[in-house]
Amino acid sequence: MAAVDVLNNAGKKVSETQLPDEIFNTPIKISVLHEVVRSQLVAKREGTAACKTRGMVKGSTKKLFRQKGTGNARAGSVKSPLRKGGGVIFGPSQRSYAIKVPKKVKKLALKMALSSKVEDNTIYVIDDFNLEAVKTRELANVLKTLTLSDLLIVSDTEDTNLLLSSRNIPDVKVIKTEGLNVLDILKFRNLLIVESCIKNITGRLS
Repeated sequence: MAAVDVLNNAGKKVSETQLPDEIFNTPIKISVLHEVVRSQLVAKREGTAACKTRGMVKGSTKKLFRQKGTGNARAGSVKSPLRKGGGVIFGPSQRSYAIKVPKKVKKLALKMALSSKVEDNTIYVIDDFNLEAVKTRELANVLKTLTLSDLLIVSDTEDTNLLLSSRNIPDVKVIKTEGLNVLDILKFRNLLIVESCIKNITGRLS
């Protein structure tokens, strides 16, 4: 197991914690990370381009005029694609760009992403932020003391003070353990985990 120092708000070491090798020491495969990151990115696309077919257009089903004797071509519906306001032939339809990835592969990629942070020495553990109110300046001072920027913070509980205090700090994002994902881990250079989260991450990925 890898040993990591647990820091406090002042940037001082208060204890030491162990990171399980089964999660934080997984061999990294770029192809697996690429597959999961790609699936996350394409899932954000909205395939909203769509046209109405004649079956979707609202309108009367009454025959426009009699079949014979008018000199016009036969016409049965105002919703015909040949008429103004009618349906569209072979138009685009709403689609999903999602790529399905097996749960085991997602879990493996998450282990690899965490392992990459351990390998790069860019993973940090803090005992708690202890923010008594929503104060961006207070959180900014803590991060300045820890000399951390371009940072993903993983919190174990619904810490509203931490979440709201981080909103106006550039390149800082706060997520809960349940929302931990490969894209965010790789997107930010540094990873800061609240000590209580390690147990939950271990339980989720074991």
